Amino acid sequence: MKHIILLLVVITSISACQIKNSDKKIINENKGKMEMNEKNEIKSMLLIYRDALNASDVIKVLTLYTEDGIFMPSGAPTAIGKKQLKESYEFVFSNIKLNIEFYIDEIIVNGEYAFARTTSKGTTLIKATGKTVPEENRELFVLKKENDSWKIDRYMFNKMK
Repeated sequence: MKHIILLLVVITSISACQIKNSDKKIINENKGKMEMNEKNEIKSMLLIYRDALNASDVIKVLTLYTEDGIFMPSGAPTAIGKKQLKESYEFVFSNIKLNIEFYIDEIIVNGEYAFARTTSKGTTLIKATGKTVPEENRELFVLKKENDSWKIDRYMFNKMK
């Protein structure tokens, strides 16, 4: 009788372990799907940002930033918050016209924050001279989930050459 009870305990324990392993597999699969959805949302937002830059659309750019977002452009002052962001992008767009493509190198999601590393390549029209020059940058975005949408919280770029 003791052997039967011991056998039942062992079988029950093994069954419990198998259920836990299958639960872990389901949890990991769901986590992977959720992370892929987050990455796709971020990719879409970055492409909207690219389109807003190419259209010189200050209002659209501002909708993609958090309320206290920070823009750290190469060779220019840091812009903090919506008012400074607006002034900074208005200045940029009054001086140049971008025609770029973004290439997403990496997206890492960690809770309500994410990081995206991108490169961009294209041309810039310098409005003062009418000259078009090559444009090539690498960018780092720190993104934050705000009201169920990914927004740019911090953005920095620099020239590759």
